Amino acid sequence: MIQGIGAAAGVAIGKAFVLPNWEWSLPDTQVNPVDLAKEFERLYEGIRTSKDEIEFIKKEFREVVGPEESSIFDAHLAILDDPVFMSEIRGIIERQYKAAEVAVKEAIDHFVAMFDLLDDEYMKERAVDIKDVGNRLLKHLLGAPEVTLPSDTQPYILVAKELSPSQLAHLNPTYVLGIVTMMGGKTSHSSIMARALGIPLVAGLENKLPNPIQTGDLLVMDGESGSIQVHPDEDTIKNFASIRDKQHKKREQLELLATVEAVTKDGVSLRLAGNISSVKELNIALKYGAEGVGLFRTEFLYMDRDSFPSEEEQFEVYKLVAEKVSGSTVVIRTLDIGGDKHLDYFQLPEEQNPFLGYRAIRISLDRKDMFKTQLTAIMRASVYGNVKMMFPMISSVEEVQAAKAVLEEVKAELTQKGIPFNPHMPVGIMIEVPAAVMIADLLAEEVDFFSIGTNDLVQYVLAVDRMNEQIAHMYHPYHPAVLRMIRMTVEAAKGADIDVSVCGEMAADERSLPLWLELGISELSMSPQALLKVKHRTLNTLASDAREVAKACFKHRTSTENEKHLSAFACKSGIPLGTSGTSKEGK
Repeated sequence: MIQGIGAAAGVAIGKAFVLPNWEWSLPDTQVNPVDLAKEFERLYEGIRTSKDEIEFIKKEFREVVGPEESSIFDAHLAILDDPVFMSEIRGIIERQYKAAEVAVKEAIDHFVAMFDLLDDEYMKERAVDIKDVGNRLLKHLLGAPEVTLPSDTQPYILVAKELSPSQLAHLNPTYVLGIVTMMGGKTSHSSIMARALGIPLVAGLENKLPNPIQTGDLLVMDGESGSIQVHPDEDTIKNFASIRDKQHKKREQLELLATVEAVTKDGVSLRLAGNISSVKELNIALKYGAEGVGLFRTEFLYMDRDSFPSEEEQFEVYKLVAEKVSGSTVVIRTLDIGGDKHLDYFQLPEEQNPFLGYRAIRISLDRKDMFKTQLTAIMRASVYGNVKMMFPMISSVEEVQAAKAVLEEVKAELTQKGIPFNPHMPVGIMIEVPAAVMIADLLAEEVDFFSIGTNDLVQYVLAVDRMNEQIAHMYHPYHPAVLRMIRMTVEAAKGADIDVSVCGEMAADERSLPLWLELGISELSMSPQALLKVKHRTLNTLASDAREVAKACFKHRTSTENEKHLSAFACKSGIPLGTSGTSKEGK
């Protein structure tokens, strides 16, 4: 076995197809100074064509996996608009009289080399995006065809030095059993996309193979452990085939649970709702038995466009979602941009640390006009179902009061216009930062419910950026500090007699179930793909036993003890961990 990085879970067995390197070797062509205008014209035409192509790919990919993963291509569009990148290209043409394609190639090489020198693995992986965009631009400048993938219907394991998001977007998942790359890791855009498509991926095999893999070589791979074997023997093939078949059978069995209630063996009920970004994701969540929507990420309504969505556009979407869930709750989170989420048409300031900067509720309160438009649309939709609203990234009572004051203005304006709305629509907040936890008792007096966003809470409590490979191992949801923060939040909510739910990645982790049962949290919200495995875990758990496990966790001193204890209980319940995949729920 050769050990790489497990980037997307799943087992695959099949013959390799090795993708040729998408590299360009260009002569150092210079142009006559009088022809510089023509080179700039060629450059700008190439940029326009590349943008159109990326927009088409983004739209096509969005239809397959939804808006969140397809927003990866927004980063590619941003590169073509990046003033530093474009200035480098123009400077080479203008000062050195080089052809447009030569200038683009030199600019790509310059920035990729610069990124590769950085210690930050996340930034190194962004170099793949620059190469992807640059090579697309080169393709149009040179009139060259794109490197194509196999067109026959024989399934294969794709092998490449590195795989760009553009190339991955063109794959047909039906024929791609798995992917093996020499470069990259868990945080690369290609890994994120592979997980979204359900394609197993092993990365990081550079300098680990005794001999290069050739097209036609038989491979077995495990995208969870990160291992591969070239030319495996019969026993190895049988072993991997057995694991793969069990995974497939497990998925089929889980789908039978869609209409079954999530109730423990001793009768404790849980409400499992879906985290969604679009109507398409809602349909998937309902198919898998979601009891409503615990988190509607509205920021994706603002993406893939060139201006803010109007009140009417938003209203129609919120109304449709409310009607589709047929009386179940829909929790709509107001706009949460900033950090790692940007809008092409809304320029955010350059910040040293955007995750601690101008984002979420801070932007909404600063841009009251934009905020009121969204609040008005939500209030209008509130009469079409069981709609709730919540504000993200709250860190003070003042923020809640300011947001509620804007909401009261909206209510007054709707009343004056005679437009119906639910005046008693519940209003809640996300608990995502330590400050909110420490004043949770005060915040509970201001709102109707809490929703614990564990992704950001873990990140801020531990001061760990989980997208940074160098410290990702320190991002630990079972850290005693995190568990204490969650318990404090729940106790504050209970003290004020308001509801509290969990909508972050911990909700989708079956091992966490004992914590929720012990704390008395009865509502969890997660990605549609995680609903069935969490329900399966619930149906096979005794709440009384689970509570004892959780009580021990709240006494442990280390993350390792807690993870070991929770994992052992999950396996003891008779459901091996990892059999139904793992969730990587976004914010």
